[in-house]
Amino acid sequence: MWGENQNLQDNNKPIKTFHMTYLAQIQETAEWIQAHTALRPQTAIVLGTGLGKLAQEIDVVDEFPYKDIPNFPVSTVEGHSGRLIFGHLGGKPIMALEGRFHYYEGYTMQEVTFPERVMYALGIKNLFLSNASGGTNPDFEIGDLMLITDHINFQPEHPLHGPNIPTGPRFPDMSEAYDRAFLEAARNIAREKGIKVVEGVYLADQGPTYETPAEYKMYRLLGADAVGMSTVPEVIVARHCGIRCFGISIITDLGVEGKIVEVSHEEVQKAANAVQPLMAEIFRELIKKID
Repeated sequence: MWGENQNLQDNNKPIKTFHMTYLAQIQETAEWIQAHTALRPQTAIVLGTGLGKLAQEIDVVDEFPYKDIPNFPVSTVEGHSGRLIFGHLGGKPIMALEGRFHYYEGYTMQEVTFPERVMYALGIKNLFLSNASGGTNPDFEIGDLMLITDHINFQPEHPLHGPNIPTGPRFPDMSEAYDRAFLEAARNIAREKGIKVVEGVYLADQGPTYETPAEYKMYRLLGADAVGMSTVPEVIVARHCGIRCFGISIITDLGVEGKIVEVSHEEVQKAANAVQPLMAEIFRELIKKID
């Protein structure tokens, strides 16, 4: 599946051993999943902080706690249930991760993006991602749904660091990290349904602290409209695998001068939960339109 040439030097045996073990784990996990569900979806969804209620929109066929899946990481963050779901949404078979993994939890980037590698092995072609984020754009309001048009990677480790996995080139192009056709379709859906959406650039930093006012200001100067702690590594690996990506950030707090207030994880979850139905409608209608 992965090809014969692993682009590894024979004199670097420790890296080669790790690489081959990683590939074997991906294959083992994919085979386990295929043996436990008859569904073969081409679309996957990743549900972020406070966004697990979208899973209630799914007509579930099979579900597996992460702890039961070979080699799968386990989410440690409140608001991330930790289930892999197979079912139907918008009349189409889908795979959904109810909870994701973060670098700040102590995972390596290979572990953070392990699900995307497994998605490729399972034949996933489209990936929808959601997250809760802090808005740095002064025109944004709490509860806004931001269609992610691009991203800035501000995390300390790149998910493609190390030997190249032959799902894509050593130096993958990222000029269209977020699929333009998906974005245009989402705009049309929002317009037809009367759903307010904004658009912008998402910046991923390390976490787990929320940003200081000075950091928010810096990120805005760098071109970010929203800031969070996830999504970007997953998109990078998905694009390396040739998977089309679409993402929505729910603006749960504001990092705008004069509007910054103390924020807690519980408040972020509450703000995300309030607008989940609108995001679910966009996801559902968009999935319906996928050929």
